[in-house]
Amino acid sequence: MPPPTVPDRPRRPDPPETEPVEPAATAGAAPRPAGRPGPAGDRERRRSAPARDHRVPRPRPGAAVRPGRAPLAVAAAVAAGWAALLGYLPVAVVLGVARFAEGSGETVDAARLGLAGWLLGHGVPLQTDAGPFGLPPLAIAMLAAWRLNRAGVHVSRAVRVRERPTMGRALAVAVAVGVGYGVLGGLAALLLGGDGPTAEPVRAAVTLAGFGILAALFGAARASGVLVAVARRTPLMLRDGLRTGIVAALLLLGAGAGVAGLAVATGGGEAGDMIGAYRTGVLGQAGITLVSLGYAPNAAVWAASYLLGPGFAIGTDTVVRTSEVSIGALPAVPLLAGLPQGPLGGVGGVVLAVPVLAGMAAGWLLARRRMRSAAERNAAPPSWAALLCAAAVGGPVAGVVLGVAALLSGGPLGGGRLAEVGPAYWQVGAGATLVVLIGTLIGAAATRAVARADRRA
Repeated sequence: MPPPTVPDRPRRPDPPETEPVEPAATAGAAPRPAGRPGPAGDRERRRSAPARDHRVPRPRPGAAVRPGRAPLAVAAAVAAGWAALLGYLPVAVVLGVARFAEGSGETVDAARLGLAGWLLGHGVPLQTDAGPFGLPPLAIAMLAAWRLNRAGVHVSRAVRVRERPTMGRALAVAVAVGVGYGVLGGLAALLLGGDGPTAEPVRAAVTLAGFGILAALFGAARASGVLVAVARRTPLMLRDGLRTGIVAALLLLGAGAGVAGLAVATGGGEAGDMIGAYRTGVLGQAGITLVSLGYAPNAAVWAASYLLGPGFAIGTDTVVRTSEVSIGALPAVPLLAGLPQGPLGGVGGVVLAVPVLAGMAAGWLLARRRMRSAAERNAAPPSWAALLCAAAVGGPVAGVVLGVAALLSGGPLGGGRLAEVGPAYWQVGAGATLVVLIGTLIGAAATRAVARADRRA
């Protein structure tokens, strides 16, 4: 019997020999797979594909790992504490050495004395048995300002202010650092207690907070790029005037430092006798010398005030200026050994030309920089009006800088006759404005005229 027959399975139609392929969008692109052409096939393929793993991929070996953003409060607290520690330790070491050299004092007393000196360096007045002591050593203030500037830089980098640089974010960084610094200042005033020099905690906190905000703001603005952006938006005349005034003020302060150093060196014998009169040994004399060096920036500001004309005072109803010297009994401080004994006369009057020469040098630098910039751009040299206006702005800027420096460099040395020590800031500011204004105009105009004559020749 023949085997049963199996019906044939229906045969699928043969696919066409060639499938239409869409032209690739770019040369070298792979064609779409056959059977699913067009966007409909792409959507079907995406629906049928397995779900992707959305975990964060691991960095490739050797690739740089991007650090996370630190909390602002934590970063500011750490930076402010580090700045305070680095500012306090040198003061505590110097004053502790001088204290132990006298043979009277313990570690706790030396630490408390260091806190008092650290607060005084920020402008916080101290209350003593002899009266208020408010003459700040500007060397400590300069060290603290530098460390707070670096704190602003570090906190800005930690919180990534540069990713969205705005003045508001830079100011937030500065305020956070300043608040932390102010809290440390208030705690330092509380730790002083009531034995020995004391300070008011609220005033200490407010003073150090303001000091910290100003110093940290400069670092934060510089690190975030905000300072550069503000400088680019500032008109060129104002920017050149600011630079010229600051240069003139720095030249005057440098001249004052040179005059003060020369005066102390000339009276070196008297200064040595003052140091030897303390009878504290070599270690104690070294401590006294370092304490005097802490007031060296104050002496530079006073000498600049002396060169400008207003001079300064060493006590009530005293004056030290080029035309008059009226002082009484002075404390045995080596830094005061270089005070003049009388008014200047003869050849000594040449030093009165130093402020004008400083202004002329600043004006010369201004004109030379502007003309060099124009030559590099193949542009016309700066006009007389633009150059002289920028030079004129330098006078008031220098007056403000030197007036603030004079204000910060003075203070009382106890009650009684030494309640007024230092220059009168408004007189210094007014004198610097007038002298630097004349000098910068002369320097800029002379440089412009000489360059124009050279081009014609």
